[in-house]
Amino acid sequence: MLFTELALIRWTGANILYLSYFSNFVLLGSFLGIGVGFLWASRHPPLFRFAPLALALLVLFVVVFPVEIDRSGSQLVYFGSYGRSGLPAWVTLPIVFVVVAATMATIADGVGRLFGRFPPLVAYRLDLLGSLAGIVAFAVLSFLGARPVVWGLVVAIALLLLHGRRASVLQIASLAAIVVVLGVESLSPSTSWSPYYEIELRSEGARTVVAVNGVPHQVIEPTALRRELEPLYFRPYELVASPPRDVLVVGAGTGGDVAIALAEGADHVVAVEIDPRLAALGRQLNPDRPYDDPRVDLVVDDGRAFLERTMARYDLILFALPDSLTLVSGQSSLRLESYLFTREAFAEVRDHLADDGAFAVYNYFRERWLVDRFGEMLEEAFGRAPCLDQVEEQGSFALLTVGRSDAAVECGVSWSPRTDTAALSTDDRPFPYLRSPGIPAYYAATLVLILMGSVAAVRGISGPFVGVVRYVDLFFMGAAFLLLETNYVIRFALLFGTTWFVNTLVFAGILLAVLAAVEVARRVRIRHPARLYVVLFLTLVAAWAIPLDALLGIHPGPRFIAATALAFAPIFVANLVFAERFRRTAGSVTAFGVNILGAMLGGVLEYLSLVIGHRGLLFIAGGLYLLALATGYRKLSGDRDGQDPPELGGVLSRT
Repeated sequence: MLFTELALIRWTGANILYLSYFSNFVLLGSFLGIGVGFLWASRHPPLFRFAPLALALLVLFVVVFPVEIDRSGSQLVYFGSYGRSGLPAWVTLPIVFVVVAATMATIADGVGRLFGRFPPLVAYRLDLLGSLAGIVAFAVLSFLGARPVVWGLVVAIALLLLHGRRASVLQIASLAAIVVVLGVESLSPSTSWSPYYEIELRSEGARTVVAVNGVPHQVIEPTALRRELEPLYFRPYELVASPPRDVLVVGAGTGGDVAIALAEGADHVVAVEIDPRLAALGRQLNPDRPYDDPRVDLVVDDGRAFLERTMARYDLILFALPDSLTLVSGQSSLRLESYLFTREAFAEVRDHLADDGAFAVYNYFRERWLVDRFGEMLEEAFGRAPCLDQVEEQGSFALLTVGRSDAAVECGVSWSPRTDTAALSTDDRPFPYLRSPGIPAYYAATLVLILMGSVAAVRGISGPFVGVVRYVDLFFMGAAFLLLETNYVIRFALLFGTTWFVNTLVFAGILLAVLAAVEVARRVRIRHPARLYVVLFLTLVAAWAIPLDALLGIHPGPRFIAATALAFAPIFVANLVFAERFRRTAGSVTAFGVNILGAMLGGVLEYLSLVIGHRGLLFIAGGLYLLALATGYRKLSGDRDGQDPPELGGVLSRT
């Protein structure tokens, strides 16, 4: 179930570009489907046999009706194409949400029916072990650069094994269709997959365009041709007072900016690129062979994490178009490069410059307010206004350059603000492409529709809410835990990098912390489990009170220990509370479904970080745990909370 969810988040984001920016959308559909699937399993005939067909319909729909970004509007900047294909986004996205939910519901129905055969904590323990297996398997395939056809084969084989000899012709045909469709897409010689993107190469004479998730992202071309066509890339070397010898390029990609630095006389270049596949393509295809030059050190890592770790100082630091087309994870609004463009990041850059060093950042900013935001943050960090070079006819391509000293850079035109830039980006609110704090109208309307549709779906399947309301405390626990989980994914992204590997380790660590809590609960009976809430609130207060910049300033080893303690203490205690409550449920299938539906609410509430910042999510999580305590105190301290619906026994006997 978890492997399928991860695969859908990655694959749909490559075909429907909105989902690269809103992968939370697929996660919410998955949560709704899993919750509904468990509720269905407790009182209705089996759905699991329809899982292959539902998954096949989802794959076929996404392939036939892809959607590209519409970049109109100025509240939130997207880096994507203007064009559209297939159906309009407002038609496609609701359909994808519903079909994702239906697909996950069919799989969850099978899980739920097995869930009900075990004591609650035993079932939960098995579910966690399966989740760990799913995330490890997907991480291994990501590391190996596996294509979607491999993901489809894993799911198809698992479903065939689970159906066994009872597999029908329709089920086998559906799974075969999934593998064939993904195979046709995956086996193109010009296409490969990184842990972040689908990467496609398009030849245009002497240039090779690198498209990611269907959007032109980089160009591989000789340095001489780039000098002729795009001279602004060479402009930083013209502005600096003395030729830079030591250069750091963040967002090195396929090596174009590294080749320029070498051509301009650099003695040593450190090239930092987060995507291992893009770096490999640069090594293979760049005609100037910059990554084979002994003067170049290639580092595959997150740029902000590298700056936090290195003690070196540079004559020139470049942020070379480090715009991503995807989010750090499926449950946050954080993009891969978000922590590069904050007040704290620019101050970190300043501290890594030589006394006469310079910093330059360039991109297709598209909106003047975004140029002004970066200009103001640079002026604040360096104490002087940066130089501004802009090419309006090339989609507002702009270069901002600033020196550590007044004499380091010789400006042609200095930046001066033209728009309101009151909301600057910080490590707590790392949303550089959001003009002002708030939830954009498109997000808000979508989330309201999701919640309304979800309530209707749960009401239609569960019948009167009386059977669900008795687990309302578990609902609040699910919402609060999702916020805790998201908060610590984001914290570790800042402390150790926004790479897929760090993200995978964090999710695996969270599952292990939850599993540890379950194992303790299975072996130790806590006399007054309601008192665990006191410990939980204390851990939340500690996590909020200790700012992240205090951890950034210490050595990576102690930083990891401190961050782990702050992150996993609340998760461990919260799951001790959950385990003690869950062991007392008579209807574990319904109870777990309600808990997962609560996680869906938590996914919606995560968008409030756009308004209050990430630390503010801890207050919301604390409030939700207070609601869980208020609604579940008697159940946590008393006996089992009732019996399963009478239909469950009949359903289980029929399976």
